[in-house]
Amino acid sequence: MACAEATEPSTLDIELVWSPQAGTVHHASLKVQVGCTVIQALQACPAFADQLPRLPLLKIGVWGRLRPLDTCLRERDRIEVYRPLTVDPKEARRLRYRNRGERIVSRHRPLAGKTSK
Repeated sequence: MACAEATEPSTLDIELVWSPQAGTVHHASLKVQVGCTVIQALQACPAFADQLPRLPLLKIGVWGRLRPLDTCLRERDRIEVYRPLTVDPKEARRLRYRNRGERIVSRHRPLAGKTSK
């Protein structure tokens, strides 16, 4: 029985995610040519065109890891565009505490010495 040769696809399916302002997240699915770089994918997305002038201020990642703009993309990559923080995370926590008036307990870390046997 002969195996059929797998032909390489000429396009890649890519997802682009960005948040132009707090509380707003945009998603775009793109089909790009094999060998496409991050910057080429960003320029190929019409919905992202208004963000291109801000590109030097933004950080770009693929699947949560910062990557340079000349990174070649692979099938089903997710490009994430990170905007600068507007407030220091520690300061934001202090403000929430001041407004709520109670201690904020993280659900991800157990309280030390509070385990029962």
